[in-house]
Amino acid sequence: MNRKWIANTTMLLALTVALAGTASAATKTGETSDQVTYSNNGKTVVPSTPAVNMDGSLYLPVRALGEAMGKYVDWDEFRSSVSLTDKPTLTNKYELKAPDLAAGIKMGVGSSLTHLPGDPDNVFYTTADRGPNGQPTVNGVTVRTFPLPNYTPTIYKISVSNGEINILDKFPLKLTGNDPVTGTPLITGLPNIKGRDEVPFDAKGEKQLAYDPYGLDIEGLAYNQKDDTFWISDEYGPSIVHVKRDGTIIERIVPKGWSALAATPLVPTREMLPEVYNKLRQNRGAEAVGITPDGKYMFMAMQNALRNPDKSMDNSRQVRIIKFDLTNLKPVAEFTYLLEDAKQFKDLAQGDIVVSDMVVVNENTLLIDERDKFSGDKAQLKRIYAIDLSTSTNVLGKYDTAQAAGKTLESMTIQDLKTNGILPAKKRTILDAVEFKFPYEKIEGVTLVNGDTLVITNDNDFGIDSTSPENGTLLWTFKLPTKLQ
Repeated sequence: MNRKWIANTTMLLALTVALAGTASAATKTGETSDQVTYSNNGKTVVPSTPAVNMDGSLYLPVRALGEAMGKYVDWDEFRSSVSLTDKPTLTNKYELKAPDLAAGIKMGVGSSLTHLPGDPDNVFYTTADRGPNGQPTVNGVTVRTFPLPNYTPTIYKISVSNGEINILDKFPLKLTGNDPVTGTPLITGLPNIKGRDEVPFDAKGEKQLAYDPYGLDIEGLAYNQKDDTFWISDEYGPSIVHVKRDGTIIERIVPKGWSALAATPLVPTREMLPEVYNKLRQNRGAEAVGITPDGKYMFMAMQNALRNPDKSMDNSRQVRIIKFDLTNLKPVAEFTYLLEDAKQFKDLAQGDIVVSDMVVVNENTLLIDERDKFSGDKAQLKRIYAIDLSTSTNVLGKYDTAQAAGKTLESMTIQDLKTNGILPAKKRTILDAVEFKFPYEKIEGVTLVNGDTLVITNDNDFGIDSTSPENGTLLWTFKLPTKLQ
């Protein structure tokens, strides 16, 4: 019997047996006690693991006890701590009903979601991403196609009522001059840099399209009430884009060295991201962005681990979250977010677990959307975590190369992190959408209203290459048991 396991469960078990259980001790020390009964709020519950009799005392794993009581249970092996969190209540479901953009191309929003202070509780802002795109195989080669190459990435104002998502207004992203591809102020969702980004093709995958240095693959959306502007995280750069409320692009935060690769005279580029961010995996760039309510700090999270030092890091669990001072746009901290271990799931590669959105509750508390690539009954990981950065290690500039500790941040094992005293963000589950049977793969929009209403939505990728014939856009709301503030 593992004595550490016993020590971590003793206090909870003593309380449970006294208040909710009728103990019938096993005949021998170490035997399981299947006759013990449990109740939670007067209702009978059955733990997934039976109690064990050790020297006349009953012991039950914390996870089994917590789950039996209807709580989420999270174990932090870096801090030797257990978090028990009450589950939320699903309150409403809404669906977008809008005309298709073209034959076989659905309308969609939901690659981000944010609620603005002072707006009605049912009004939100959201985006679609870079526009309809697919990955067909042409002559034995998989290519990236753009069926609507002049599609303009757009911010949408939406409301929800009577089971429907309604589009109230839209703000296409635009320049103060003309985009080289469209010949108008409107930008495209096409890649930026030849030889670095994916090669764009037409709908048939036969004709190569032009690159657009101003093109954006927009993912996260954050609002700064101090100056009434939006910030958008972009997968291409990876970059963070500053935008006026009307959609006019103001500036773009990019990694060091990026500006030499693309000419963007209409949009100033601020090389504030560390150079290591140039080592992103294609189509797995800056996925989430959020701003503290006081407008002092901005956070950005990557979708996956950087390829640092190489693509073998696609199976790394370490994702970077960077923090900026919004007064000068300089990074002031960087934290490690540890993705769930793919080994605990079925037929899931580590590289297919991703971060998809973020809500900044305050300087130390963030909500992180973490998910797998599956949908429907195959889905295993669709969780929103509240993370605590107050005790997390600031790794800014420390593990970008192998010179420090002999390894990069991404190449470290769990033991390496411990040896180097690196504490990742502390995680606790506040929503497991798989339990609520959310049907679609890409929960990519998350926001919080009044501190206790959690709102999620999905990006349907315009129905391109969809394995689900419905694959619409849904928005669900949940009431949290306690406020986050």
